[in-house]
Amino acid sequence: MEELLGLGAKVGVVGIGATLILDFWSLFLKAAFGVPSPNYKMVGRWIGYFTRGRFVHRAVADAPRIGGEHLIGWSAHYGIGILYAGLLVAFAGADWLNTPTVLPAMLVGIMTVAAPFLMMQPAMGAGFASSKAERPNIARMRSLAAHAAFGFGLYLAAVIVRSVT
Repeated sequence: MEELLGLGAKVGVVGIGATLILDFWSLFLKAAFGVPSPNYKMVGRWIGYFTRGRFVHRAVADAPRIGGEHLIGWSAHYGIGILYAGLLVAFAGADWLNTPTVLPAMLVGIMTVAAPFLMMQPAMGAGFASSKAERPNIARMRSLAAHAAFGFGLYLAAVIVRSVT
């Protein structure tokens, strides 16, 4: 049981660390190039409507605000990061945390772009793979780049966790 708790804690720290790296990447893009950062408030609004039985929106930004949508969105953002770190460990094996390599982390990071492309964006009103966005190909490339940055973040966070533990 002790080893399982250790594994869970490591996965959690790697997921949080990778998500932090993604957030720093977004801040860098905004500061250096004026690229807008993701709006996790809208994710919070979308999730907030689940309790009301609404899972799909024509445009979630047009839906009335939900109390706590910022907190819901940011919590989901970090929770999903932890979930994806768990997916990586399930894919690569628990020993990956002891000897992290970049390829599995990048593969999982890039593969996770399927979630927004196939589920979140359509349900929030942006269409499959941002097909309804003002500039769909740019939106797709931003999503892909963000998930690649997250994948690299998984690797980097695991290296840091390994060196500290």
